[in-house]
Amino acid sequence: MMTMDTTPASTAADALLAEAPRDARPERPERGERGGDRDGGDRRRTGARRRGCEFCIDKIDMPDYKDVTLMRRYVTDRGKLDPRRKAGTCAKHQRKVAGAVKRARHLALLPYTSEHVRLSGVLAGRPAPSGGRR
Repeated sequence: MMTMDTTPASTAADALLAEAPRDARPERPERGERGGDRDGGDRRRTGARRRGCEFCIDKIDMPDYKDVTLMRRYVTDRGKLDPRRKAGTCAKHQRKVAGAVKRARHLALLPYTSEHVRLSGVLAGRPAPSGGRR
């Protein structure tokens, strides 16, 4: 038979563990209330507070492709469409902006590429292979 050593210290610790419920934990602050010392705290925030969708705020249903100054806000300096996270538009209006920019490009109101890229040919791609494979 195995005898158990029941010292007063071990019995007191066992009694405390038996009294406390297993799922009782100290309260943790919510994710937004945590300090910036942990990973994933305030370090992730890089810019200013996020704006709402400009079209939703102004209650504009369809962006006008003829408004070139408005359409230029959603095109990069290289002529590409700005992504939604950068432009600050909602998904619904980003799709409509993309269509309006494409329509403005087709009517030559907006360029497909920026002027300096067209003139210098920096992003023209790789030169054609001289000899080819044999």
